Formats: sequence, structure tokens, C-alpha cells
Amino acid sequence: MTTIAKKTTKDPVIVVLQLSGGNDYLNTIVPYNSSEYRDYRPIVNVEENDVIPVTNSVGMHPAMAPLADMYKDGKMAIIHGVGYENSVRSHFRSMDIWHTCEPDKLGTEGWLGRAIKDIDPNKENVVTGVSIGPSLYRALVAPGVPIATVENLDSYGLLTDISPEDKRDRVLDRYKKMYSSTVGTGPVMDFLSQTGLDALKGADILNVAPEMYSSSVEYADNSISKKLKSIAKVHLADLGTRIFYCDHGSFDTHANQLASHRYLWDTASVAIRDFFDDLKEHNAADNVIMFIFSEFGRRVRDNGAGTDHGSGGVCMVIGDSVTGGEYGEYPSMKERDLDQGDLVPDMDFRSVYTAIIEDWMKLDPVPIVGGTFEKPSFITN
Repeated sequence: MTTIAKKTTKDPVIVVLQLSGGNDYLNTIVPYNSSEYRDYRPIVNVEENDVIPVTNSVGMHPAMAPLADMYKDGKMAIIHGVGYENSVRSHFRSMDIWHTCEPDKLGTEGWLGRAIKDIDPNKENVVTGVSIGPSLYRALVAPGVPIATVENLDSYGLLTDISPEDKRDRVLDRYKKMYSSTVGTGPVMDFLSQTGLDALKGADILNVAPEMYSSSVEYADNSISKKLKSIAKVHLADLGTRIFYCDHGSFDTHANQLASHRYLWDTASVAIRDFFDDLKEHNAADNVIMFIFSEFGRRVRDNGAGTDHGSGGVCMVIGDSVTGGEYGEYPSMKERDLDQGDLVPDMDFRSVYTAIIEDWMKLDPVPIVGGTFEKPSFITN
């Protein structure tokens, strides 16, 4: 089994939670005093009496009570109106923009892949970045950067219940799909082969995490709880992982939104609370923040059963080192201020990334996010 040396200092760690499918900003952080909100959402709305107020103007969905408690404790930042100019409403293209920081062209490297390369340029630790779930997220991908992709940490690290050869082939296939449109084949396959082997080494290292784990926290039996519990296990094993990534969804609520959105936030909020309780029980929460985002928001007007793809959205950052509160302004819902019926984002997502990379990870953000962006100050220094 491959082993790595443990570090004695606490490096900053980030957990990225991707809300896949387009989370409805308006029904997550609810402008409950807004007459426009009630006019635009006659059916798909959160009743004013159900909203959990966090300020005089906005509140949280009632399923988000655990997160509202974190906000009231000053450990959660709500970042309003996040997106980019000329918003696209395609899941795939918008997610690609968020993952690569390339709104004007097809990106080849993920922002977190570049961060991992900066953190560990010599690949001394192949579990610097860990992806939890069946997908390898483009945000983590960069040439020469190994990512341990974990489906089921309890049964075995990477791509469980198949032969080593099949594991390697499936890893390579994932990387090939990521790069095929931009780097082609030939010599690049040498890089892909090594990257796949590094990922397998990472899975071997991660295999020790469940054996070392013990906790009094009882996580729920659902997908997002299992993912965050797996992240807690790896973090508590002190293997040197700096960047974790997982997703939750689908938030693509064209229909049956009231029930599905409530369920999604109920499961996510409880899982997030349990995750941080678990870390605190082990005195391991002080160097962790969680960043929550979605590829876009939903349209201002409901469609009678749900909401369709929109633009501006909301991000959240949680942790002991977060300066809680609201950042940015809630976009105007006045008819004249909408763009094709959508909220207009007024904070570039790369501004949020800049704060995370520079203030939390202590890295140079310019090459990672692709430029200089004014940042919100939600990290306590």
C-alpha cells in the first residue's frame, strides 16, 4: 500500500459543494418583503410565514434551518447576484464556464486543477485533490494533476468492485473524455496513463480513511450525507487533502419544484450541519471552509409548476474562518432591470474565486482565475 508522510501544520482546506442543475436563488434566499416576488411567483413561492428571516429583507427556505443557525452564529456568508456577463442558460456550457473560468471560449483546465498544481507542483501527494462521487469534475482537471475519484469510500477507494485493469481503463476513459476535444491523442496518452495511475495510487491511500474513522455523529442515509461523511473521513485521516469536491441535485426544477426543492435543501442542510459537527467533535473544523454554488439561477417568473433556466444566482461560504453576513446586493426584480426575464448578476463568480484562492488558500489568484477581480472580504484573516 502506498503511504504518505503526515504533516503537523494545519493547511487551509476547501470543500466545494456543487448544486447541479441550477438552484433557484429566489426560493433559497427569499426576498420575502418584495411585492415583485409575490407577483412573479403566484404558485412557486415560499410563504412569508414559512421563511426563516435572516435580515429585514431576506430569509432562508424553511428547509434550511440548520444553515440559518450557522448564519446567525456568524459562520456563513451569503453572496448575492453571482454569475457572469452575457449569461448562457445551458447547463453544460454554464458549468464549463464556472469550472474553467473561461466565459468566452472552451476552457481546457479547471480552476481547482490549477490550484492543485500550485499547491503541489511536484505531485508529492496524489490525494491533494479528491472528488467524491461517480463523476470527475472539470474544475479539478489540469494536465499533470492527479485526482483521486472516489465512488464508495467504505467498500474501497476508487471505482469499486472491478479489476485493477478495468479500474485503470475507466480512469483513463474519464480523462480522455475531459481532454479529447482540446488535446487530441498520441503523446498525450502518456500523460493520461500516468494521471490514471496516480489516481489509482490516490485511491489506495484513501483506503485507510474508513479504518481510522470513529464518530458519534449519525449521518442520514442519503447521497449527500454519504458524500460529506466520506469527505469527513478523509479529512480526519490527515492525508494532506486540500481540495474536496462533490455535488448534490438535481436542482433542475422545471416541474414539481416546491416538493423537490424542499427535499434537496432539507437533505443538504442536515448533511452540512452533521459534517461540521463531525469535524468539530474531532477539533478539525478550524481549517475547513465549504463553498456552495450552482451553474445558474432560475427565471424570475414561475411556469406554474416550477421554474426554468435563469442567470444570476447565490453562493454561500461556511466555516469558522468565514466572516458571516451578506455580500453584494440582491439583484433588482423590477421589470425594467430584468434581462429577458432574469435577474442580472452583478458579482462575477471569479471575484468569489479570487477571495477563496487568495485569502483562504493563500495562492496567487491571477493565473488561477484568469485575471484580476475585485473580491468580497468574507474570509477572516
